[in-house]
Amino acid sequence: MKKYAICGVSNRALRMFIAPILDQYAKNHQVVALLDQDPRRLEIAKEQYPQLESVQGYDDQSFEQMMNETKPDVLLVCSRDDTHIDYILKGLAHDLHVITEKPMVTTAKDAKRVIEAENKSRGKVTVTFNYRYGSHHRKIKELILEGRLGRITSIDFNWYIDTYHGASYFKRWNRVRDYSGGLSIHKSTHHFDLVNWWVDQRPVEAFAYGALNYYGADGELNPSKKNGRFCGTCDEQDRCQYYRRWTTRSQSSAAKDDHIEYVPSTAKLYTDYRPDACIFDEEINIEDTYVATVRYDRGTLLSYSINFSTPYEGYHLVINGTKGRIETKEYHEPSRIPFPFDEQTIDYYPLFGSKETIHVVTNEGGHGGGDPILLEDLFLGVDPARPYEILAGAQAGADSIAVGEAVWRSVQTGQPIKIDDLLKVEVQQR
Repeated sequence: MKKYAICGVSNRALRMFIAPILDQYAKNHQVVALLDQDPRRLEIAKEQYPQLESVQGYDDQSFEQMMNETKPDVLLVCSRDDTHIDYILKGLAHDLHVITEKPMVTTAKDAKRVIEAENKSRGKVTVTFNYRYGSHHRKIKELILEGRLGRITSIDFNWYIDTYHGASYFKRWNRVRDYSGGLSIHKSTHHFDLVNWWVDQRPVEAFAYGALNYYGADGELNPSKKNGRFCGTCDEQDRCQYYRRWTTRSQSSAAKDDHIEYVPSTAKLYTDYRPDACIFDEEINIEDTYVATVRYDRGTLLSYSINFSTPYEGYHLVINGTKGRIETKEYHEPSRIPFPFDEQTIDYYPLFGSKETIHVVTNEGGHGGGDPILLEDLFLGVDPARPYEILAGAQAGADSIAVGEAVWRSVQTGQPIKIDDLLKVEVQQR
């Protein structure tokens, strides 16, 4: 029986990890501790999952007490991004296996600290990059490994985050760089890791432009210059196009975050936290638009963009190689797409030959069917039949964070940023 301590009782922790441990993986896995800075979250977790009633809860100052009393084998870190570093380092100091949500940490400096701590520990770090496990993303990896593209020369990766999802980041703690690292880390670490993994190369240098175009006090659609507003109690709901697009007058003023639903009319659901802060607050100090170029150690060049306020959500990907090219376009959240669209396919173009359209068999589950397969690797062991590595470790986490930090630092300085100047760690030899 493997024992798990959960640090951060977020919605992700509850739905993605705790529920499966209590259900399909209960035979060999057990939750023995819950830790969160908000005692109300511990109460809500037990209300939603009665199986947790006897599990001891701890506050964020009682880590060592938790370790002594419950003696977990694995630490699962699902807390706010900036707190990951403390739990990861403490877990490694106790020689535990640490499983952490992305981003592993919020700065390249802290990523270096994780790698150094892991080198001194009998424990290890696993980063849950579930995008790797999506059916189409695994197929792209397989096409590259089969040599269908030859040597990868360039990649165009363009992401579109719709006004519902994009605005949500600016209602919550994500909008403060000290908490999230900014969206080039909190969100784009997913995308940078995918590219790093697909091409099996390390990023060397990044240059980027970026801006805060839609949100913040200067957002063009800001109804007024008032500060400190909340969606659920705002008297300008009728003049806020973001609010009106996704909320009707007959709906409750509920808001959701990475944790549990918050309803202003319900007393004491959270302690000192509301996930419906105004998207036009002066507090916002991150960007909502990026275009970037990344150079890799074996010659691949990435052209990347992301926009957090678009009419629909998804991405357009092109990978070029010396033997061919693949293209694919994915749409997310069909209920929010304002037009009909076809299933996602992968188009393969040999350099000299006819186009081949590949229809990918998909499986159910979040993140393109990736979540259930990731869970199997975590709780049943890595699939021995898979011919390539997919479960990510600390180095992968560090590389993705360093690219994200290089992006926002390049935006601020107007200069290209070298990845190893941020990490200050030796390039691992292949």
